[in-house]
Amino acid sequence: MLALSQLRLNFNVRQSNALYDVPLLYAMLCLLGVGFVMVTSASMPVAERLFNNPYHITIRHAAFLCMGFVLFWITTSAPMSWWKRCNPYLLLFGLGLLVLVLVIGREVNGSKRWIPVGPVGIQAAELAKLFFFSYIAGYLVRKREEVQENLKGFAKPIAVFAVYAFLILMQPDLGTVVVMFVTTVGLLFLAGAKLWQFFALILTGILLVVLLIIFEPYRMARVVGFLEPWDDPFGKGYQLVQSLMAYGQGGWFGQGLGNSVQKLQYLPEAHNDFIFAVVAEELGFVGVVSIIMLLGTLVFRALLIGQRALKCGKEYEGYFAFAIGIWFAFQTVVNIGASAGILPTKGLTLPFVSYGGSSLLVMIVAAGVLQRVDFETKMATKQATSRSGSRGGRR
Repeated sequence: MLALSQLRLNFNVRQSNALYDVPLLYAMLCLLGVGFVMVTSASMPVAERLFNNPYHITIRHAAFLCMGFVLFWITTSAPMSWWKRCNPYLLLFGLGLLVLVLVIGREVNGSKRWIPVGPVGIQAAELAKLFFFSYIAGYLVRKREEVQENLKGFAKPIAVFAVYAFLILMQPDLGTVVVMFVTTVGLLFLAGAKLWQFFALILTGILLVVLLIIFEPYRMARVVGFLEPWDDPFGKGYQLVQSLMAYGQGGWFGQGLGNSVQKLQYLPEAHNDFIFAVVAEELGFVGVVSIIMLLGTLVFRALLIGQRALKCGKEYEGYFAFAIGIWFAFQTVVNIGASAGILPTKGLTLPFVSYGGSSLLVMIVAAGVLQRVDFETKMATKQATSRSGSRGGRR
């Protein structure tokens, strides 16, 4: 018992002395590893059919992971003062990307979301989302009293969000708009916005989403298919029915890695939006719970990093970390909820697990930002402690 207590104490000491957040790093690496394996498993049938090479998508995903690790290193090396200083320019850059994608963007499945750059496409909304969260964090630091005291301070970030949302809806991409809206509302609430403003914003947002669904036939079809998928299992409810069948076949321990039936041309987007259904079928309930726990650890550490930064007086860093945590949490809930039939299909990837591209790269950058915030918070805390100790020694 004494040995176990000593081991736990040593682990906690190493944790406190670590320059970066170790649980966050481990959770991210585990998710990336599981994601690589599951993308390989889920994508082989469709890659064989489309590219005559079962490893085509796997190779691309590996390339994105390599780029992601380089970006992670760059992001953890860049001081947060750079983000804080440049966030208005990043906001304008994101706005420019959203306009550019509407002009020269490549259309896929009726949506114009990708700016072609050689053999790859940059999803403008993913970059714009991160830049918008950086701007909101900076705004809350500059104008927190206005946000807390009058409607004008509350309305300004909503106006910026409205411009971004309009451009993203032109692609169209309602899922990203909903993620940005929820994150913005969450940050305004944490910054101390009045409750009546908070609830008025939520009700307005819900009303607008309902109207966007009602007046767009394909969105309405998704909602109808989500409510009664078995009424039209080969039409509107096809994707959800196939996903639910994958869940049903998984059981406790799954069919075994690589043994999914639904990925064999039955379940569309098996390696992307619906990869969690393949996880459920191949790895079962145990695999599903394990991945949810890893994602939960990621979100918890992000919020904890934000809380520590705020306590240390680093308001911009704290709000930015909170935004990333809320974003990861909500996108996880929407992706898993859609594949399990709890929420309508929204076309959002599962963080760090779904097939790579702009979404994966931007999320790795966001994880790098969290590590940098944690590093700078620890450095500031150590400096404050050392100064306090030196003053005490002089006395």
